[in-house]
Amino acid sequence: MAKKSKTQRAKASANRQAKKAQAVQGEAVVQEEAPKKRFFGSKDGSKSEKLQPYQEAKKADSGKPSKAPNFLQQVRSEMRRVTWPTRKDVIQWSGVVVASLIFFGLFCVVLDDGVITPILFAISNLGA
Repeated sequence: MAKKSKTQRAKASANRQAKKAQAVQGEAVVQEEAPKKRFFGSKDGSKSEKLQPYQEAKKADSGKPSKAPNFLQQVRSEMRRVTWPTRKDVIQWSGVVVASLIFFGLFCVVLDDGVITPILFAISNLGA
């Protein structure tokens, strides 16, 4: 399971604290059901809320040339949000990749030399 980002942990912590505060005040904790996120928008045909900031930014920048420093700042902020794998995960999955390459390499060698080549020799000797 992937680790949660700092933002996700902060939101979860704030939600827990809000629930505790409601429980202390004697209010019933009511879970608000979030609308289901859909890949192509909501059921009513409106576009997803996530696309709106991008569309607004696109409209604002439509007549202006893009600025490299602004782009680099955006890249930097996005890279901070990335959940990077730990060293242990990288080593573990690298081992899985190397082991699978060795397995399938040996499988191809055995299939080629042990099965296909004798069949080809048998077929070629039938005509002689």
